[in-house]
Parts: sequence; C-alpha cells; structure tokens
Amino acid sequence: MLYRTFGKTGKKVSILGFGCMRLPIIDSSPERINEPLATEMLHYAIDQGVNYVDTAYPYHKGMSEIAVGNALKDGYRDQVYLSTKLPSWLVQKKEDFNGFLDEQLQKLQTDRIDFYLLHGLHRNFWKNLINLDVFEFLDSAVEDGKIGHVGFSFHDELEFFKEVVDSYNWDFSQIQYNYIDQEFQAGRAGLNYAADKMGTVIMEPLRGSCLTDNIPSDIQAIWDKSPVKRSLAEWALLFLWDQPEVNVVLSGMSKMEHVIDNINIAEKGHANVLTDDERNLIEEVREAYSARIHAGCTSCNYCMPCPQGVDIPLNLNLLNDTYIYKNMQKPSGNYSFLITKRMSASFCNQCGECEEKCTQNLKIREYLKEAVETFEK
Repeated sequence: MLYRTFGKTGKKVSILGFGCMRLPIIDSSPERINEPLATEMLHYAIDQGVNYVDTAYPYHKGMSEIAVGNALKDGYRDQVYLSTKLPSWLVQKKEDFNGFLDEQLQKLQTDRIDFYLLHGLHRNFWKNLINLDVFEFLDSAVEDGKIGHVGFSFHDELEFFKEVVDSYNWDFSQIQYNYIDQEFQAGRAGLNYAADKMGTVIMEPLRGSCLTDNIPSDIQAIWDKSPVKRSLAEWALLFLWDQPEVNVVLSGMSKMEHVIDNINIAEKGHANVLTDDERNLIEEVREAYSARIHAGCTSCNYCMPCPQGVDIPLNLNLLNDTYIYKNMQKPSGNYSFLITKRMSASFCNQCGECEEKCTQNLKIREYLKEAVETFEK
C-alpha cells in the first residue's frame, strides 16, 4: 500500500480509502447489510494496509455506521483513521450538532472520530449551519477530543466551494472528482484550490460504476488503442493517483473482488505515473462521453435560485447522465437524495422564471418534466 501526507494534519493515509456507502447487502435491501461479508472485506483491506475508512449517518439508511462499528472490533479500530459525517441538512437547532455526534460515536463504538465532515455542503442549508454556530460546535468537539480533524464534503458549484474553503480553518475536504467530472461541481479547479490549504479526499472515482459497466462500444474502442492494457477501473483510479494533489481516493466496494482488485491497482498509484500519451487518451474518452450530452446545461447557475428550491443544474446533469452512460443506478440514487431535500424536479411549478434567465436558452421546464418521468416513473 502507498501512503500520502494528509494535508497539514501530517497523517500518513493510504491512497485507497474504504468507502462504506455500498457495502454488500441482502435481498436488494440497502439497510440489510451482509455484515459477515462486509466485515471480511474491511478486515482484508486493513490487513493489506488500507487505513482510511469512511462512512456517514445516512449510508445504508442509517445502518452503515453500526456495521462499521461492529467490523472494527478486535483491534481493527486502532489500525485505521475513522471518518464519518454530520447530516448537515437535518440540523434544525444547535443541540442537533452534539445530538448527532454522540449518536454516531455510539453507533461506531468509539470515543473519537478521527476525521469528521459536514456532509454534502450546499448553499441551501449552509446559511442555517452558520446561523447555528457550526464552527463553535466543531471547535468545541475538537477540544473535547470527540473529533480529531474537521472537514467537509461537497456537492455544489466551484465558487461556493471556494467560499466554504475560505470560511474556516479546515483540515480536509472531500469532493466528487473523476476524469469525466473535471469541470463538475468543485472539479479540478476546486481540487487545486483546496490542495494548497488542506488534505484532499476524492469520492466517486468510478462515478458509481458508470465508468466501468455497460461501456458503449465507441468508448471501448478508444481505450483499446492504448498499447498498455488496463481495466477500466485501473484507468479511472490511476487518473486520480497520477495527480499529487490527491491524497485519498475512496472506493465504495461491495464485493471482495472489488477490494482485491483495487488494492492491486493501488500498488501502482504513484504521482505522475501516467505518460502524456495516456493522459491524452483519457481526455479523448472524456470528450467522447461529453458528446452524448442531452441537455446543454453549462451549470452557470444564472437560473438559480429557483423560487421552489429546485436545484435546476443538478437535475439537468442527472438527466444527462442517463444519456451519457446508459446507466440509471448512480443518477437515480442522487435524484432520490434530491427528493429528500426538496430540490428535485418534482417540486417545479412550471413558473418559467428560470428560462428567462438561462444563458443557453434551454427549455428547462421540459427537461425538468423529463427528469420526473425518467426518475419517478
């Protein structure tokens, strides 16, 4: 296993982190985790040098933290840095901060969370967190020893990402980033902006299997041009580890073969491991995927804010995903999450205000209707 220094924390973290959002389940029920298999997978990964384990309050409908806590018994807790996240969108009053943290400590069967994040920061609930003195809570929790280091995960636009980065003395940040999402949300620019100030964690390196499953023949033909033959997972992971700004890449592994494969790939994950020709090949693949875009949304955000709270750019991007990847799993999961936060297309009342502001003259209302028909049928 290879390790990198985690920002200013000075901790040496494995370049491969174990993401516990997609643990093996029973009977297609996300809350019914196959704990014996999940434990076996986690133990194998830790035995092979993985020392970063990431979970969150809502994963597996609240059961992931419990499964992780059980798996880290018998000395395994002391071998890893444990990361989990405050459910930022559920916070309604100051007391909720400690209420959630204490519940999570109990579920994880530990007295300290090494890396604690504000989960999925978005403008819609950022102001509420600030008004409730979230930074005071974080400072206090660190002082009390309940939290080791503080960070945030992020699902919004680049300018807001920079605002959050500059708002507090964070230890690390976690963003969605892969060779497709270089200009999506925080993207490469956000990674570079954060890397100068803090540790960096990457989530969705395979875009929820969109970059490895059911690959269109024209995309596969581009990969086949490379004289060096790699799996699609290896291409995606090495794209990230090639960049010295990346500290940890989280993989949501649901099968033992995923764990074994990713650990083997991680042995090659040195910074600057790719050649210029290989980087150019990845860019050619990215451009081929981009040509499949259905709704020409540039995420400029001129249509925002929506009076009904709909995250218009994100809804259109999820709709695009179904055309680009021919894969419903990842975008459907994200859309379901938007429903819970009342930000999905289903809350559109067809007022048309967004279309008056759209710089691309898109028929946004039609696309939002299509998103409802696609994800809520």
